Amino acid sequence: MQQHQTEGIVISSTGSWYEVATEAGTLNCRIRGRLRLKGIRSTNPVVVGDRVVVEPDGDSSVITGILPRRNYIIRRASNLSKESHIIAANIDHALLIVTLSSPTTPREFVDRFLVTCEAYKVPVTIVLGKADLIDSEAHDEAEEFTAIYNDAGYNVIRLSSVTGEGIDEIRSMLRNHTTLVAGNSGVGKSTLIGEIDPTIDIRIGEISDSHQQGKHTTTFSTMYPLDGGYIIDTPGIKGFGLIDIDDKELCRYFPEMMRLSPECRFYNCTHTHEPGCAVQEAVKEGRIAWSRYESYLKILDEDDKYRK
Repeated sequence: MQQHQTEGIVISSTGSWYEVATEAGTLNCRIRGRLRLKGIRSTNPVVVGDRVVVEPDGDSSVITGILPRRNYIIRRASNLSKESHIIAANIDHALLIVTLSSPTTPREFVDRFLVTCEAYKVPVTIVLGKADLIDSEAHDEAEEFTAIYNDAGYNVIRLSSVTGEGIDEIRSMLRNHTTLVAGNSGVGKSTLIGEIDPTIDIRIGEISDSHQQGKHTTTFSTMYPLDGGYIIDTPGIKGFGLIDIDDKELCRYFPEMMRLSPECRFYNCTHTHEPGCAVQEAVKEGRIAWSRYESYLKILDEDDKYRK
């Protein structure tokens, strides 16, 4: 590496400027134009978590290269778009915050996020937020939700910023790791980060009364140092379109379906119509949740539309 070049980690982005943490301090950087011209279909060629090469350029610095990514979280940039949007890269762990009310997180959103984590090898924990709002009526729903995702192979932690439930468990998980915190707007991502480390200055939004959705307070993903690692605060995500996942591989990213696939009569079973399908049989018997199977079918259907 040339003397005037250095390596660093992208800790925030505004779309045109990037903050890069280096051994010498934090640099404000632009990206070199040709980085945009390498056939990258992503709307953002450089993302938070990227390890990059920077060099001086007048009064500022410029990113001249991106080092290989270990993994990343990616979604389709817009409905039926051929472009992708990468949320963050080089992640040790993801926390998906889900709420059953105020606002309600759609199950399909949960499943799409989990599929992406499985596909790009990002370990993920589900956080059932606002646990203090789970009254007697919602208790059964919370139990059902937890059972569905426990059975699929995911850890579900209940979290309440009011009672403190789950805070210590999550704090211990974050130590010495780079952790991405994701979810719909209004589920409490920024509140959680503030509880974990009150010195991190994150704006907290309110819930819109008209639509019971959170107001967007985080515009771009940002990394904050935390207990020997980093925590990544992400913008509230409304939808999660999948990209670059082959239909034939999709079942692999539903762990409870993948476990049963070897029992199907046909080795190339799509689990949609074939006789002797162990997955369809498990859905009928309640051993696989209908909501998970329905998400699987909807993703297959979306991919069909995307290819047309």
